[in-house]
Amino acid sequence: MIDLIFLGTGSAVPLSHRNLSGTALLRKGEIFLFDCGEGTQMQFRRAGLKPSKLRYVFISHFHGDHLFGLPGLLTSLQMANLRQVVHLFGPKGIAEYIRFHQDLCNFGFDYVLHIHEIDEHTPATLWQTSEFHIEWQPMQHRLFTLGFALSEAPRPGKFDVQRADALGVPNGPERGKLQNGESVMLANDAQIHPHQVLGPPRAGVKIAYCIDTSPCAGQEQLARNADALIADSTFPASEQVWAHQTGHSTTTDAAEVAKRCGVQQLFLTHFSGTVGPADLPSLVEEARVIFPNAIAATDLARFKILPKL
Repeated sequence: MIDLIFLGTGSAVPLSHRNLSGTALLRKGEIFLFDCGEGTQMQFRRAGLKPSKLRYVFISHFHGDHLFGLPGLLTSLQMANLRQVVHLFGPKGIAEYIRFHQDLCNFGFDYVLHIHEIDEHTPATLWQTSEFHIEWQPMQHRLFTLGFALSEAPRPGKFDVQRADALGVPNGPERGKLQNGESVMLANDAQIHPHQVLGPPRAGVKIAYCIDTSPCAGQEQLARNADALIADSTFPASEQVWAHQTGHSTTTDAAEVAKRCGVQQLFLTHFSGTVGPADLPSLVEEARVIFPNAIAATDLARFKILPKL
């Protein structure tokens, strides 16, 4: 399970009811932050997120509404005397951007900040552990822009109670160990292995983040079979020509991608300043004509993303 928290769902300029781009994923006590528009650290506080849990930051591109909150957030980590390791991923030039602010404002970091720069030659998999991996693809925007996806490793298959009973596995810790992939020795010296009582592996949670883009192949690759797609929906369907000219998408563009890619849940976000709160229900209905499981994200909304059964 991953908690998805929208810190900002607007584009271009902040509004009284809508902050700029920032989306947090909370997984096993670690925060993954995707984009960091102006005011993101204040949204952290309003959402009840602990800066000490921030481990990974992903910047999609160098437009200010996705970036201008980053120096302040990193500085606040330093002022709070936090000592965690933070990994920052962004387009080539992100390290120079951070150094510029450090030199201009004469500040440093006592915590470890690892900066990972991405260009068109960077391998698709940016980061991998035994539990998850992060991948990227280029988006279709007015400058080099990254989309991301977090994919958990496959989970063990379903536990076959009848098979376990037939093999003599008692109710108790042995069954838990088998479910976790460990072999066990029974009292009669019979060794039972996980594959004897588990079904085929099940997919973990996958969440794709693709905003500031018109529909493109990279977006579809990241969105394929995602449990949640956080999608650029800057404009209503009636403004598709303008949306594509500016490197953005409409609500129906996002819905069509979700439908083609087998997405479970679509979150519409990155709304234009011309879109007010009263407009969101009609935008959702536009998307639901094509993809019924669509939701308009709002600032500080929180969702639990569960794996497929």
